[in-house]
Formats: sequence, C-alpha cells, structure tokens
Amino acid sequence: MLLCVATCEAANDDEVPCSIDRRQFLSASLLLIGWRPCVALADSSIVPVKIQPQLAPDQRSYDPSDERLREAAQLLQKALNATDVQTEEALWTELIEKYGRVDANWVPDVVGRAWGNRGNARSRQGKLDQALSDYNEAIRICPWSVDPVLNRGVILETQGRFEEAIRDYRAVLDAEPNDPSAWNNLGNASGGLGRWKEAVEYYGKAAVLAPAFSFAVANRALAMYQLGQTNESIREMRTLLRRYPDFDDMRAALAAALWEADKLGDAETNWGRVGDPRYKDKQWLRTKRRWPPRILADLEAFLDIRRVPEASA
Repeated sequence: MLLCVATCEAANDDEVPCSIDRRQFLSASLLLIGWRPCVALADSSIVPVKIQPQLAPDQRSYDPSDERLREAAQLLQKALNATDVQTEEALWTELIEKYGRVDANWVPDVVGRAWGNRGNARSRQGKLDQALSDYNEAIRICPWSVDPVLNRGVILETQGRFEEAIRDYRAVLDAEPNDPSAWNNLGNASGGLGRWKEAVEYYGKAAVLAPAFSFAVANRALAMYQLGQTNESIREMRTLLRRYPDFDDMRAALAAALWEADKLGDAETNWGRVGDPRYKDKQWLRTKRRWPPRILADLEAFLDIRRVPEASA
C-alpha cells in the first residue's frame, strides 16, 4: 500500500519521521494505525459508522477507589508494555474476559480500548478477519472513538476493499476534519481505485496539516508522477531527500524516475544509496508497498537492465 504512517522516533533531522505522535501504525504489510488499541468471532462484515464524539465518557466521573478499575488499568498498562505481540494479544484477551461484564461506568472506555488494541495485535500477526471483528466490537462499545474506525479502514484497504475503506476514512474526517492520518489513508484508498488526481489532493491536505508527515509528501510525489507531473514529482522527491537523505522509499523512486528520464548515472548513484533490500523485490513492491503503476514499471525496468550484466557474468 502507499505508506500509511508507521510510528518511529526520529532522533535527528536526518531520520525520516514516519508518523505523527497521535497514532501508532503497524509495520510490515499493514502499516496500521492505532491507540494500540475484537475477537468477537471471526465476523468481517462492515457496517457504516457515524462517530459520535459527544458520547465520550467523562473520566472524572470514574470512582478512583474502585479496585476493579485500578486492576484493569494495571493490566492495560502491562499489555501496552508487552515485549512480544503474542503476549500482548493474550493480555488484551484477559482484560476483555475479566472485565467485559463488569457493571461500572468505566467499562466501555477501558474494555473498548482492549478490543481495539487486540485488533492491532492481531493485525500485526496477519489475522485480518479476526482484527476486523475486534475493531467492529470496539466501534460498537466506543462509538465516540475515531481510532478503531481508522484502523478498520487500513485493514479493509489491505484486503483491497477500497470503497469500504473510504467510507471509514470519511467517517473519521466527519468527526475530525483535520486528521492528517485519515487524509493520507483516503489518498491511499483512492489510489487503489485509480483515482490519482483525488489522491494527490488528499495527500496534499495531510502534508499541510502535518508538515513533518514525510510519508504523506512521499505519497503525493508518487501520485503526481503517476499523473505525468514528472518534473514536479522529481522536485518533491529531491526536496524530501535533502532533508531525509536516508529515506529509502524516495531514494528508490528517484532512481527509477531518473532512469526513465535517461539520467543513468544519477539513477545508479541514487540506487546505490538505497539500503532496504525489499526495493529489489518486485512482488513486495506490487503487493505490499503498492507503488502506483508508472513508478513501479520504471523501477522494474531499471532493475531488469541492471540484472543483465549479473546474469551474463
């Protein structure tokens, strides 16, 4: 998929800030977002949702002397601090099963978070249908929260269910019009349907709302290239790379674009600075990274030409 934001900590300006602070996106094939926020059972049906922020609970009304609340909060923190995803999933399940039927005003908030977070943990393990079911339950319990809706959209997008993903992203934007993650992901899903002009617009909105959101700018550059705006796209790639010289996604894309522009020496120089071996993998580029067709074809052609001497050696 076009990059949906992955959380990482940028130690300095030479490192790519892959995310905005508010959410955490899963890496690997999903790059999923969330409050580290069900499996209700493996139900992957999708019901359109209207987020209702006015229903958010007032946490000041929770009884701080409630021992069950203190225990649930400790278990929640333990799950957030889990060192592996399997343990994390098991802890969310424990919290859901132990407190899901408790009659207290804090339960929807705390247990709803557990459903959503378990969805994230399952997503990172590739359990997509189970994750969808978890997000559905989190959405039902916490109708005020945008995060499980946003995360559900990313899963739907990963499954190629772009129209459904778009509905979820638009629901998030109805509740939070200035959410850069939702605008970026709306661009992703629109691109999946071949609507590249719309994608450029949506990525641009994400970039304006969060100027340090480098993946939104990168996605916009790739979508512009797809529309034939070659010079503007290359300028955007170079601008990003001046600030983040180790941004492999843009470095590989620039190499492909320069090769297509017959600037072979510059293309080879940029390719030599790509550190991520996945950019040599055509299958990964097509099915996981999901570059737009034009830049993908150019990089594949560049890689094919480079392999000729290797094969004859």
